[in-house]
Amino acid sequence: MQATTAAAISLNVRDVEASRDFFARHMGFAPAMAADGFVSMTREGVGYNLIFLRQGLASLQPETLKHAHAGGLILAFVVPDVDAEEARLCAEGVPITTPLQTEPWGERFFQVTDPNGILVQFVQWMTPPEA
Repeated sequence: MQATTAAAISLNVRDVEASRDFFARHMGFAPAMAADGFVSMTREGVGYNLIFLRQGLASLQPETLKHAHAGGLILAFVVPDVDAEEARLCAEGVPITTPLQTEPWGERFFQVTDPNGILVQFVQWMTPPEA
């Protein structure tokens, strides 16, 4: 395999603008490219573009995914202070889907859901994850 020069996560959604606005307002992403039914967003330090595609977009391949929804995944962000992140999002009026909790293996997290049903998880490792 050749060296990878960039990475992206593409998610099919009903309302591209709603996800674009949510991730811009609450997660610090900014549109880098956009067209009808498409937006590619970036955020310094994240390491990949976040792409929203409108369900049914004619150019979407393979055909079997054209009308699929970006369900069944969790978009996770590791943050240095998950409690502060939860407080910030609550202050911004973002409903918390799963409240703060700490797993026995040291993962402290909470979850929110964007307007298209994309589950976003914020994680802080209270003990370093084992390799």
